[in-house]
Amino acid sequence: MKSFKLIGFALGASMLSGTALAEDITIAVAGPITGGESAFGRQMKNGAEMAVEQINASGGVLGKKLALDVEDDACDPKQARSVAEKVAAAKIPFVAGHFCSSSSIPASEAYADGGVLQITPASTNPLFTERKLWNVARVCGRDDQQGQVAARYITKYFNGKKIAILNDKTTYGKGLADETKKALNKAGVIEKMNESYNKGDKDFNAIVSRLKRDNIDLVYVGGYHQEAGLILRQMRDQGLKTVLMSGDALADKEYASITGAAGAGTLFTFGPDPRRKPTAAAIVDKFRARNIDPEGYTLYTYAAVQVWMQAATKVGTTDPKKVMDTIKAGSWDTVIGKLDYDAKGDIKQIDYVVYKWDATGGYSETNPSAF
Repeated sequence: MKSFKLIGFALGASMLSGTALAEDITIAVAGPITGGESAFGRQMKNGAEMAVEQINASGGVLGKKLALDVEDDACDPKQARSVAEKVAAAKIPFVAGHFCSSSSIPASEAYADGGVLQITPASTNPLFTERKLWNVARVCGRDDQQGQVAARYITKYFNGKKIAILNDKTTYGKGLADETKKALNKAGVIEKMNESYNKGDKDFNAIVSRLKRDNIDLVYVGGYHQEAGLILRQMRDQGLKTVLMSGDALADKEYASITGAAGAGTLFTFGPDPRRKPTAAAIVDKFRARNIDPEGYTLYTYAAVQVWMQAATKVGTTDPKKVMDTIKAGSWDTVIGKLDYDAKGDIKQIDYVVYKWDATGGYSETNPSAF
């Protein structure tokens, strides 16, 4: 397991090493710094680093500077649990993480036992906040909300067409596919094909052949961008013009690097682009001045740190339980807008939209108010 450190702080298995700046407050960000989803780990790391830098420039938290510990879970549940136990043993009060729901959920149990407050910027599986744990919250939406938006779009624009649903068997991918299927079926749309594959697969020609045989017009993929990109490429290689639609895991330019121009027309659901919000303008400029595009979950991670910082400041302590009580009782101004929480730790402001990739490797909202 790899661990990456910012501004000279080292995290040991049971204590922080080093003697300098002992009075500083160490917080953590945890996600896939390595592995297939490392593009999103990079987004999270960028967001957390910028948040810490800006908070420190404004005087820190409770009169102390912040130090950031960056932990790698590689989107592996066992590694995520190990990271959580390590962070808890070091008595770090807050972690922004993880990315994959299959990591966030097992890690949250270790964080709860170890007294660590966890805000995920990106894990959308409903189970994360449905287990009545005291320590969990998120700054993103949920798959049951995201699936409804996808289903409304499909029902409106692919009415009477043949639909297929695929999932990668992961907590995130299967959960998202199941929620989309549920919403479609409730609207009277019954899929022609429903198949699973394994995360990490490279060869999808058998599935693509079935899509071709069944004349599928749209395939909904519950999974991550690497496999979705390969499915798209292999569909085009076999001459299929089938539209591919997926969820928020396609919100990174790596998808376009996999598909090339063939990815044009791919659809995915994600929150309203935070880069375009007035609340994010100043921070977006700072990122871009460093040649960093704060896409995907970069600003969501920044917002997670902001929520924790504001709540800790308001309550006057970093005590995780007191801070969490304050988070759920308050309203927080962040780069992604004002956030309010329910008792579970879910945000009340949810507004998924549909995006479309273009041939230049960019994406934009499509018909955001038309369905």
